[in-house]
Amino acid sequence: MTNLHPTDFTFSVRREPGTLIVRVAGELDYDTSGDLTDAVVEHLADAAPLHHVRLDFSELTWLDSTGLSALLMIHRRTSAVGARLHLDHRPEVLERMLRMTNVLEYLTGPALGTDTKGRKEDDDFARG
Repeated sequence: MTNLHPTDFTFSVRREPGTLIVRVAGELDYDTSGDLTDAVVEHLADAAPLHHVRLDFSELTWLDSTGLSALLMIHRRTSAVGARLHLDHRPEVLERMLRMTNVLEYLTGPALGTDTKGRKEDDDFARG
């Protein structure tokens, strides 16, 4: 019999005026990605409008294809409300997945209907 340990995954959510900041720690995978997506979507539905959603991955240890799918869904939802998604402090495991799938620019590009000024800020926070 295989003794599998439960996936270590936590996140914390903080709101600032116009910005949602979510710190992600542990493994973002099949077992955990729904929790992250649900939390972000719940905050997007709040009355106060958001212009930025910042996902801080400084403590991310693993990401699988379901985790990437969660990021794509979060992007879809943030774009639908006119907010911009930022993937901050990306560890190598996330960088590798984003490079292999060629979705970094898609995920962090400006929300529909916004200008493209200041686009470099994602790179400034990327590796923190």
